[in-house]
Amino acid sequence: MADDAWFETARVVEPNTKQAVSIRLDRDVLEWFRTHSDRYQTKMNNVLRAYMEHEKRARTGA
Repeated sequence: MADDAWFETARVVEPNTKQAVSIRLDRDVLEWFRTHSDRYQTKMNNVLRAYMEHEKRARTGA
């Protein structure tokens, strides 16, 4: 159970907000994600995030 000491150091963490979008995907790509994950939209977001982070590092030389 959380005690007073825990609450003294706790902080509120807001989740990243998501934005609904309409996107056209190749049928086989969408079907692959759907069949390999119950949370396929989250998985697709994670793949896109990994690509974005890779590109950011590549462009800054980090």
